[in-house]
Amino acid sequence: MATLYLASGSPRRRELLAQIGVPHVTLIASIDETAQPGESAYAYVERLAREKALAGFASLAESTGACVLGADTAVVLDGRILGKPLDRDDALATLASLSGREHEVLTAVALADAARCEAQVVTSRVRFRAISQPELDAYWASGEPADKAGSYAIQGLGAVFVSRVEGSYSAVVGLPLLETAEMLAGFGIPCWQHLG
Repeated sequence: MATLYLASGSPRRRELLAQIGVPHVTLIASIDETAQPGESAYAYVERLAREKALAGFASLAESTGACVLGADTAVVLDGRILGKPLDRDDALATLASLSGREHEVLTAVALADAARCEAQVVTSRVRFRAISQPELDAYWASGEPADKAGSYAIQGLGAVFVSRVEGSYSAVVGLPLLETAEMLAGFGIPCWQHLG
């Protein structure tokens, strides 16, 4: 069986892989995450996931029997990617724009080995209830929004803003588990390895 490497520093992605019983080794694949002119959010997340997987694979000293997983998540409102906030004002403006509205979360997952690189993008829709200014201030003060795409974490304190999710909850967190498990199986890496 191939050794799986996760090309991500995200603790959430590590936890999600562990949740489905897939052992892995974490590595960091540094890539330029700048969007290309005219690039759609869909194309952007797919490209970044592929680049992370391929960069991670290229960084391995010994790649025989190795498979690298790359992933990327984008929060999208009105066709615009809402990245990690620059500062408090940026985070509060982003959260205010999401308040009482529905937005998309696009998560791409890519797997690369010596023979191929495959990717898939999963789209989920998330609706927020209306958020008051005191709640925005308190949420920023918690520290959680500072390094999160869209300035919130659905698996954390930000869950109280979410009135509905259509699609994959795990994809909103950072890794679509159904699709990831199917892709891993195609690369000969089973889930639930701790049960064997």
